Formats: sequence, structure tokens, C-alpha cells
Amino acid sequence: MDNDDSRGQESVFSTKVRAGKRRTYFFDVRKTKGDDYYITLTESTKRFNGEGYNRHKLFLYKEDFNRFLQGLQDTIGHVKTELMPDYDYEQFDRKHEEWDAQRREESKLLDESADSSSDTPSDTDTDDSAASPTIESEEDIDW
Repeated sequence: MDNDDSRGQESVFSTKVRAGKRRTYFFDVRKTKGDDYYITLTESTKRFNGEGYNRHKLFLYKEDFNRFLQGLQDTIGHVKTELMPDYDYEQFDRKHEEWDAQRREESKLLDESADSSSDTPSDTDTDDSAASPTIESEEDIDW
């Protein structure tokens, strides 16, 4: 992804992690004008009223990568091994896989429905993608 944002930082890599139906995390690598790199971590949550998103952003600079990663691993490890060792953390992976499969099936059904409809759109045809946009990057969200 080679998009320039309004502040002059170029996005060179982006990945997202869906965390339930309302929350998504974005991990974006950005390039500065001085050919340096940093990471932005963004938590985006859909508002309960359905009108837009709330976001929280963290900037992580290269000199802090190792300490940040070590601190995160230590903290998660402590919760998993000391505080809640019997908890099934993989249950969320299974639930997300089910949600993703359901989304894929719904998308497939929409595609099949569109393929079977007339080649000439009528005045009553709607664009379902406008009602439910696909968000691939934190930059895709209209803040």
C-alpha cells in the first residue's frame, strides 16, 4: 500500500485484526519524509448508535520496538500463565473463524444474487457496499 496521507507519511504496509463485531485493530507501517519507519497501532470501535467509529491511536518508534514487544509478551504471558491459566484463549480464534466464514458466505450469496439479476440495473437497485463498507486499512475509515 503506497498511499500518502495528509501529513506526508507514506503507508508502506498495513494489516488488520478483527476483534469481534465492533472492534478492529490496525497495524500500519509508515515511512517518513526522511526515509525512516514507525508503526501506528489503531483500535477502531463502531459506535453503538451506528454513526461512525471511535479510534485510539498509538505511535511506536523503532527505538522502542524490542522493549515494547518484550513488555507485551511478558504481560500477556503473566495473564495466561499466572492469573488465568485454565482459560480457553483459543475460543476467540474459533469464534472469529466462524464470523469470517459467515461473512464470506454472506458475501458469496450477495455476489450470486448480483450475478443472477439483470445486466441492466434498475432504478430500484442499491449498492450494498455503500451500506456496509469493507475496511482493509485504518485509512479506509472515514473519521
